[in-house]
Amino acid sequence: MKTEVCDRFGIEFPLFAFSHCRDVVAAVTNAGGFGVLGAVAYSPDRLEEELRWIDEHVGGRPYGVDVLVPGKIAKEAADGRGSLLSAVPPEHWRFLSGLFEKYGVPAPSPEALGDPRVDGVGRQVTQQGATELIDVALAHPIRLIASALGPPPPVMVERARAAGVPVAALVGTVEHARRQVAAGADLIVAQGGEAGGHTGEISTMVLVPEVVDAVAPLPVLAAGGIATGRQMAAALALGASGVWCGSVWLTTEEAETLPAVKAKMLAATSRDTVRSRSRTGKPARQLRSAWTEEWDSPASPGPLPMPLQMIVAEGAMAPIGKAAEAGNEGARQLANYFVGQVVGLMNTVKPARQVVYDMIEEFADALERLNRITND
Repeated sequence: MKTEVCDRFGIEFPLFAFSHCRDVVAAVTNAGGFGVLGAVAYSPDRLEEELRWIDEHVGGRPYGVDVLVPGKIAKEAADGRGSLLSAVPPEHWRFLSGLFEKYGVPAPSPEALGDPRVDGVGRQVTQQGATELIDVALAHPIRLIASALGPPPPVMVERARAAGVPVAALVGTVEHARRQVAAGADLIVAQGGEAGGHTGEISTMVLVPEVVDAVAPLPVLAAGGIATGRQMAAALALGASGVWCGSVWLTTEEAETLPAVKAKMLAATSRDTVRSRSRTGKPARQLRSAWTEEWDSPASPGPLPMPLQMIVAEGAMAPIGKAAEAGNEGARQLANYFVGQVVGLMNTVKPARQVVYDMIEEFADALERLNRITND
């Protein structure tokens, strides 16, 4: 397989794998694709550890890092002063405590909810926090750095240029794509609303050709609802130079997904996801669960802006996940994770390497089928 991104990044397959799990990143890279580590959940020290591990396991093969740098965040976080935990209104902590009580989940102690590491999760999406992650990433032999939410900030572009590392940017509209190009992006990821995580509302089938035409000659990766070789072939037919996949790795053997959540994903249909602000404060597609329903209900005080809602959600999800793994039914109802509509096709557990090979084999079959049609 030869597309522009294959030649540019020295990869066998134009398949980019976004994952928060270093094992998935390494497995996909070693299988001929391009692994991309999502760094938002990591402190600079933890990211250093993860990247050092990847370096040791990919043998010089290419991989990248994705950093969340939103264009707009809560003013309490933007000024960089004080504890973000203290910026969460009391009614949101009360609502959270009520959820634990309602669903019979052992409530975490105030100290656990106030853990400085939870505050750190919010700090990572501030300008200062993201810059620290960018510096750590660029100190490693990465081949791509991506801005996951909003145009890449000048500091990312400047430091990546100095390091000779291309910059990718995710977009959900043509207007966003044009802004990303103006900001200095070298590669555009056109992500349809079917995708997991932060998305817009335009579907992949409509978005990809619009973005391809708008940013030419820059290469475009198609994202959102892609987990099979047939979908990969369709993306390339739309003009993409490759695909960017995230959800499909969540049910692999290596994935970081909690077993209780993985089981929910394996049983889910494409109708079992929802775009909700309940995890991060910005619309993000995730499994529909009691968590999303409660935060989107009239009784809720409403999700907070990013990153304050991240602090509330991440402080709660750790004890919820622990209780779910212990068999607490209420916790199982609350537990969720980011995933796209393609979850309906994710019904078996495989090694990440096998997912790559299956996609490429099905891609070849799809091309052969199209060739038969055109030659008849």
